[in-house]
Amino acid sequence: MSVALAGWSVSGSAAGFALIEQNASGLGNAYAGQAASAQDASTVFFNPAGMSKLQGNQLVVVGNAIRPSAQFLNASSGLAAAQVRLGDNGPDAGGWAYVPNFYFASSLTSQISVGVGVNTPFGLKTDYNSTWAGRFYAIKSDLKTYNVNPSIAYKLSDGVALGAGINFQRATVELTNNVNYSGAAFAAGGLPALGAVGGAGVEGLAKLTGADNAWGFNVGALFNPTPDTQIGLTYRSSLSYKLSGSVAFSNRPALLAAALPDGGISADLKLPASVSIALTSKLSPKWDLLADASWAQWSSFQNLTVLRSTGVLLSTVPENWRDSWRVGAGLNYHYNDSWTSRIGVAFDQTPVPEAFRTPRIPDNDRTWLAIGGQYKITKQNVIDFGYAHLWVRGAPVNLPASTYPAGTNQSNGTLAGNYSNKVDLVSVQYTHSF
Repeated sequence: MSVALAGWSVSGSAAGFALIEQNASGLGNAYAGQAASAQDASTVFFNPAGMSKLQGNQLVVVGNAIRPSAQFLNASSGLAAAQVRLGDNGPDAGGWAYVPNFYFASSLTSQISVGVGVNTPFGLKTDYNSTWAGRFYAIKSDLKTYNVNPSIAYKLSDGVALGAGINFQRATVELTNNVNYSGAAFAAGGLPALGAVGGAGVEGLAKLTGADNAWGFNVGALFNPTPDTQIGLTYRSSLSYKLSGSVAFSNRPALLAAALPDGGISADLKLPASVSIALTSKLSPKWDLLADASWAQWSSFQNLTVLRSTGVLLSTVPENWRDSWRVGAGLNYHYNDSWTSRIGVAFDQTPVPEAFRTPRIPDNDRTWLAIGGQYKITKQNVIDFGYAHLWVRGAPVNLPASTYPAGTNQSNGTLAGNYSNKVDLVSVQYTHSF
């Protein structure tokens, strides 16, 4: 007997569950051109070679507020075995999340710079209630990552710089969904077993938690083919996790204690590698152009299989994600030495195939529109700010019983409907040079 506990959290502001909010200075351009802009110490994340453009020491502190919205509208979901109520559309599964970033960079010599970043490259969550129609597939999905990224840059010449960094990342996850105990009992033993658990409509919460650490790296190069043009190229490696933790079942009937015991679990997860190429060009003393294209190897996420510590299968969900692209363009306008305004657009391709979309990840293609600006209080103290709205294409979900392993079909029913999604982002950044 298996339980639909697999899946992951929705609505990182980049496609899938990635978080591109690594500074506020790039948000106003929809993060276009960030691998080439090298405007502050946040280049540690986007392209470590960019530290070669900074002088002295610089500290960057960023606060990001992210508000994804994911609203489900039921179409033709079906009752599971021994289920007495289908349930409602549920609440908006999104909610505000607050993500800080910290960066420091220092010029050791005219050729060598070092730095470190502390950030969150993947994450966010969805949270439904216990009465919605898809409660047997998902209630809470919460992924958090914590990344420390020491880096070094080397300036080969006035036109070429290289950079590299090491990433130590920790991931924690909490997944919950309701379990249809009545349906599971009926599937296992028919009417006598159904009566033994208390009849139809007996449900309870399954909660899975896990955590692990992983290591990765990032490398980059920065080129100046002309004094007014910079081209950046960067690569971030994949990270492989073997999450370990536990699963627990609440309100579990005694009859199912042996079939659904609490205990230890493990799950393998591989987060994607990515490549970005970016351009910044000074069109005039007042105007800057920024553009980029990024590729993410989301095909590394083919399924999420959860095993008990005994090696017995607890749950598996096919994801079958595909590689995806992101493209963006932006403009800066410099009013004077103190004020700069920014605007940007971007398109994020979803890695989620429609046939495998789940309520934990009701993702689809996203279109960005962003505005922002910068105010230089002094040469040493700068404030950046930005806002973006993301339009997400309607995301149909159609989960037939066969989507999940044998044994879950009678327990989970079917889920068919459409998601209306959007994301709002607000970021503020303080930069101090010394």
